[in-house]
Amino acid sequence: MQHKHKHRHANTDTSADNDGRNIVLVGNPNVGKSVIFGYLTGTYADVSNYPGTTIEIMSGKCGNDNIIDTPGIYGVSSFNDEERVASEIILNADIIINVVDSIHLERDLFLTLQLADMGFPMIIALNFMDDAKREGIEIDVDLLSDLIGVPIIPTTATNKAGLKELKESIDKARAGYIHPEIADMVNLSIRTVGTRREAILLLEGDEPTASRHGIPPGTMREELYLFRRNRVNDLIDHVVKEIAIGKRLSATLGDLTLKPISGIIILAVILVLLYKIIGVYLAQNIVGFTENTIMREHWEPMIRNIIHSTSFAPKGSAIGEILVGEFGVLTMSITYLFGLLLPLVLGFYITLSILEDSGYLPRLAVLTDRLLSGIGLNGRAVIPIILGFGCITMATVTTRLLGSEREKTIAASILNFTIPCSAQIGIITLLLGRIGLSYTIAFILIIGFCFVLVGTVLHKSLPGESTSLLINLPSMRLPRFDNVIRKSMNKTGSFMKEAYPWFIGGSFVVAVMQVTGYLYKIQKLFEPLTVKWLQLPIEAANAFVMGMVRRDFGAAGFANMSLNHPQTLVAMVSMTLFVPCVASVAILLKERSTKEAVAIWFGTWIAAFLVGGIVSQIII
Repeated sequence: MQHKHKHRHANTDTSADNDGRNIVLVGNPNVGKSVIFGYLTGTYADVSNYPGTTIEIMSGKCGNDNIIDTPGIYGVSSFNDEERVASEIILNADIIINVVDSIHLERDLFLTLQLADMGFPMIIALNFMDDAKREGIEIDVDLLSDLIGVPIIPTTATNKAGLKELKESIDKARAGYIHPEIADMVNLSIRTVGTRREAILLLEGDEPTASRHGIPPGTMREELYLFRRNRVNDLIDHVVKEIAIGKRLSATLGDLTLKPISGIIILAVILVLLYKIIGVYLAQNIVGFTENTIMREHWEPMIRNIIHSTSFAPKGSAIGEILVGEFGVLTMSITYLFGLLLPLVLGFYITLSILEDSGYLPRLAVLTDRLLSGIGLNGRAVIPIILGFGCITMATVTTRLLGSEREKTIAASILNFTIPCSAQIGIITLLLGRIGLSYTIAFILIIGFCFVLVGTVLHKSLPGESTSLLINLPSMRLPRFDNVIRKSMNKTGSFMKEAYPWFIGGSFVVAVMQVTGYLYKIQKLFEPLTVKWLQLPIEAANAFVMGMVRRDFGAAGFANMSLNHPQTLVAMVSMTLFVPCVASVAILLKERSTKEAVAIWFGTWIAAFLVGGIVSQIII
């Protein structure tokens, strides 16, 4: 397989070497596969896109073997993009490591038995054994291993318990038992497709397998699924014993996050804590040091002295202004990137990783399901919405997870109209932190109103209905420090790598426009909107010009302007609703349609200046 590589921290080529095996991690969503992958490969490998899709996989090396992590699935089939990608990777596996959540055996063993029916050499990592013990669940691991026919290693991946034994037991992988009735059906199909793996998929009606061999798909899916479900129930009856020890604190907390009143209170507490940590401490104290002390007091004077001391860029020259002037490539863009954005983005991803690692995000999806259904979405849409607070481009891609084109259109529109990305949030938080809590609440209410308005208008005007929410709820647990830091550093590095060309390119364009006089002409062109309607300084036009490249770049342009409190609120409202960045527009064109992308782009112009102007006329 060939992959379009996005990063290079690990070997992401999933094809087997001459002397290596393809060892594939398979399991339901949220069973700890990625942590086990990190242990086996010695790295939290970066992702790569599977050919022809936006589905991301991780792969790396364990000795000579290739370790491949597949998307979380509930069965080997081709009902959606994740399952199709996982199925194609699994069919080429030499060994399967099936990661199973010990708390949800009745769910996860369905996939286990399907893999056993397909005849893969397999070993099972029975994960979250510490949680099962706290839940009062006892599992007879040896009996379960005997009944399925493959080695089972109890693990607690988050603290590496059992992972050494799992790694050492890979060579002991073997094919599991297949029921004689299923074996007879498989043997008939093998004559047609050649392998037991594909024979099972053909019997279950898998379209890609059937088309690959030019034959009609089988019709035994329901019969095989029912047979497998009954066998799972029988296994559970034999190997699981629940001891009544009462609910532990995390289970109680997990229940509270799902109830309307307590769930909203918990969400409000989390949001206040995030504001205090990111908005007050990080955005004011930490960024005050990195941006002002490190970058403006030390970096910028040093780089100006170096550049101006050369003969090709003396002080006052055009090239000098482009490199180290007010909008200089080596001054403004570097200061924004490393003094302003880096600490803010890192802080955002650390908090997001904590919420993700704790198991809270899926519960937030359940909590918000009824609310989102009012604008034509279900609770699953909270996932791209939350991802949008990290990166709108990435979040727009994940709208593929939604159940209908209607929901994808609503979600993509909401994201690109009203959701600020992590870098923009950092700058917005920095500026709102300077003007107080009352203006911060006003900002949230205004953007929240626009969020509901966009969703409601589309919900009422687009045909169709919302799909139902089906989501897995992992156990609540304390986040692992190493997992949080590893994920946060990985995502921050990826963001900075993607952001820096736009910042440098944007500052170069604006600096050239300033040197050539075009920036002043644009300022005058925008003057009726920025000065008279929005009642901002004429220099605000610069920020909107930069915002056409990236909204966070534009928001950063307001950071150094002398704005009073009402002007700051107007500026942040307008820039939040302003046009999506160039990368997001490109993804909109790819994921949705030219018509939809153009409509969103022009619509954001209208929304930004209309809402911003109304706010300005009311409060200034």
